[in-house]
Amino acid sequence: MTGRLEDFLLALALNTSCEGASRVCELIGINISGDTLIRMIIRRANEMEPVKTDIIGVDDWAYKKGSTYGTIIVDGITHKPIDLLDGRDGKTLKEWLRKNQQVKIVTRDRASAYASAISEVLPDAMQIADRFHLHQNLLVAIKNVTAQEIPAKVKIMQNSKEKTAEQANSKKKLRKKYGKT
Repeated sequence: MTGRLEDFLLALALNTSCEGASRVCELIGINISGDTLIRMIIRRANEMEPVKTDIIGVDDWAYKKGSTYGTIIVDGITHKPIDLLDGRDGKTLKEWLRKNQQVKIVTRDRASAYASAISEVLPDAMQIADRFHLHQNLLVAIKNVTAQEIPAKVKIMQNSKEKTAEQANSKKKLRKKYGKT
């Protein structure tokens, strides 16, 4: 396999998923499994030289959805992966952070395991929610405010005759219920 083909396959796998990339490759005549792509990603990550940066991004990723997860560490300036760690419970992240005390800013998701690991090892590091989770937080806030301010059932009348008939029916119902007013 040429270096250019390997770069293409890795870019495809990292931008979709390893299984998805495998299916796309099959359509264009390249026979490669999702597991092979995962092994290529891990080998490439192990070959990378250590990067010393003071801004990182931390997130989890799935080797196999619902089964095996890892932690990815990304350079906050170049947005390129720095390291892939096993598990997403924070233990391996603590070890990595102990070796990289220069980190000052960490963008992360809402995972409490990452938050506690960062706070424990780098108490002075600034933790920032990543863009995706900031957007999710905003959508939840908008949904909550909307639910409080707008009634659950809103009926929009199509024309004034329909509106008048609906109002008359509701007045009749009130008169029957409470007597004539």
